[in-house]
Amino acid sequence: MDIATSADGTPIAYQQTGDGPVVVIVNGALSQAVDAAPLASALASRGFRAVTWDRRARGSSGDAEGSTPEREAEDLAAVIEAVGGDAAVLGHSSGAVLALFAASLGVPIRALFLSEPPFHYGVDEPADDLAARLQQLVDDGRGEEAIVTFQLEGIGLPPQMVEAFRASPQFASLPPIAQSTVYDTKLTSQVSTPTPEMTSVSQPVTVLRGEQTFPFLIGSSDRLAGDIAHAELVVVPESVMHRADPEATARVIADRLR
Repeated sequence: MDIATSADGTPIAYQQTGDGPVVVIVNGALSQAVDAAPLASALASRGFRAVTWDRRARGSSGDAEGSTPEREAEDLAAVIEAVGGDAAVLGHSSGAVLALFAASLGVPIRALFLSEPPFHYGVDEPADDLAARLQQLVDDGRGEEAIVTFQLEGIGLPPQMVEAFRASPQFASLPPIAQSTVYDTKLTSQVSTPTPEMTSVSQPVTVLRGEQTFPFLIGSSDRLAGDIAHAELVVVPESVMHRADPEATARVIADRLR
């Protein structure tokens, strides 16, 4: 992986796949660059240069104490600059929130593709002290508890689902990135409702969601598409239960960037 240096000096690791117009992928919570590899491959097969990266406190990227959503927006800006300064951005889940937030701050983005962004719009908000409690768990070396607490309170997953996942082999990869739950919580709390600057971005905006996904995400996606005057809502049947289907998502992007 290559390294881009963010405005505060934090190293941000990124990787490029394919050749052509650039699409930077912004992952959601509890995921790393490697998790976007199938999507990057699908984009590359359609003639794009796909860029995957580890958001701060994940994978091969660094971190800085007390990081804020603004610092994460600077991370995206650094990656875009490192790959040539001209890119469309695909954000999934909290990555979609970050992509739109960054665009509202002036990060140069040619087009926005926002996949199932989890905006609460003031309904069923997580507790105000969630980020502080997660940070305390991380500071105390209780990364597993931070992950579980985030899944239960930050994402709102059913306890049975969380316990089943905790018992799975996949769970072992998450405690090392527990700090990222603090940053995702800060981001989605700070802009739980999109700001006027976010809903008035000038870039072309495509909001994507599956037909079969969590009702909360259907409502959030549809409302965001309605709040941005020039946005297009695309329902992707192949994307199921908050998993963006790589081939179908790449098709939607290719149809709009050609």
